[in-house]
Amino acid sequence: MKFSDVIMAAALLFVVTLLLDAFLFVPFAPLKNYMTLAASVIGGLIASIIVGYLFAVQIREESRLRAVGSIVLLAVAGVMIFFVGWSANPLASPAMKDTMQSIFSTSGWTDYDWYAYTALVTALDIIIGVVLGFVGLFVGSMLKPKKT
Repeated sequence: MKFSDVIMAAALLFVVTLLLDAFLFVPFAPLKNYMTLAASVIGGLIASIIVGYLFAVQIREESRLRAVGSIVLLAVAGVMIFFVGWSANPLASPAMKDTMQSIFSTSGWTDYDWYAYTALVTALDIIIGVVLGFVGLFVGSMLKPKKT
């Protein structure tokens, strides 16, 4: 799989994931709290299957594990850069803090507690993204009929 194919697949995975998350967020938003996470997980898995299906021929050209790994790692790196940029937004931090305070009793949290929480959520996002990406891309690449 050429590097240009890896970049295109990772960019498509990133864009499709964001679009599906935005679309799935609407029915899950009234349920609040953890249901938006469910929408994100479902959107990420569906996006991975779609991209795996679209790039099945290129993924099969070489080692499937290597091709899927390259796509997933590049896409997760792009998502993390997006999250860092979003977190740096001055309007995002108060919104995250208000959401956390509505979910948990965070009145006694110190600055270190907030830092530890942010690091934990980032690590979990990376782990979930890698696992869902591998599974979805692998399954999606197997859906395409074999060349004859």
